[in-house]
Amino acid sequence: MASYTERYVAAATRTVPEHNRADLRAELQASIADAIEARTENGEDHATAEHAVLTGLGDPDRLAAGYAERRNYLIGPELYRDWLRMLKLLLWAVLPVAVVGVIVRAATGASGGEIIGATVTSMLTVGVHVAFWTTLFFVILERAGVRSPSAPWTVEQLPDVRPEGAVARTDLVATLIFLAVMIGAVLWDRFEGFVQIGGQGVPVLNPQLWSAWIGVLLAILAAETIFAIVLYRNRWWTPALAVANAAIAIAAGAVGLFLTSTGVLFNSAFFDIVAVGDPAGVRQVATGVVAAGFVIVAVWDIADGVIKTVRRRRG
Repeated sequence: MASYTERYVAAATRTVPEHNRADLRAELQASIADAIEARTENGEDHATAEHAVLTGLGDPDRLAAGYAERRNYLIGPELYRDWLRMLKLLLWAVLPVAVVGVIVRAATGASGGEIIGATVTSMLTVGVHVAFWTTLFFVILERAGVRSPSAPWTVEQLPDVRPEGAVARTDLVATLIFLAVMIGAVLWDRFEGFVQIGGQGVPVLNPQLWSAWIGVLLAILAAETIFAIVLYRNRWWTPALAVANAAIAIAAGAVGLFLTSTGVLFNSAFFDIVAVGDPAGVRQVATGVVAAGFVIVAVWDIADGVIKTVRRRRG
């Protein structure tokens, strides 16, 4: 594991513009080394001196903001990190729900282009509202003199440093959140339904897919989850991991294309309800979009793994 100093410098420079990063890294390293040396000359051991120096510097994110000469005019440094954390959490939670809702509503008598347009518009609108009201709430707290209830920052909170080019924790978190949303959507569709008629849920996916084909889809999603965790723990892409990734992507794409090409993926009753004007036409558009999505995602996933593996071997 990297030292506290290495972890502190990495945390303090990760949000600084790239053209300033090298200068800040060198300045921080020199400043911390001088401060540690001064304390060790007075009899402190190195570990204690390092801990004291970094604690005195404080939260690396706030230190970086000062070096970058950023000014949080609406939200001060005491609340800025809480605001950012809350905003990210709300966007991750609200946007997927908004997308699902607008697709269901827009499917009634709408073309594929209209559905896509309505989805994009809804995401932008919901995103702006979430950002605005969250920011307004924290601005009011700032003007009222409220300070963060978070526990004081400590050196132990520093994230571990992963080598440049290694799989980042944010990649793992994003993948796990996406897979969790997908699994949750499939289960919700099965047991609750995205459309309620007279208190009865109408699923989007064909109920006849349960339990054989849905079990296959859930198994693929579970394999993706395990792969993401293994990849993160390994830190680097390898030929073996690239092959495993390609196998999962091909399996997912093949199953998806088979179900869409045979016309058994979607529940025909769903389109009869939400697209009264032209249920067959809307179902055809949805099937085509989903089939294309399976192919694009599979090809992109395979190419991404191969490219990263090649870059790693060359590096």
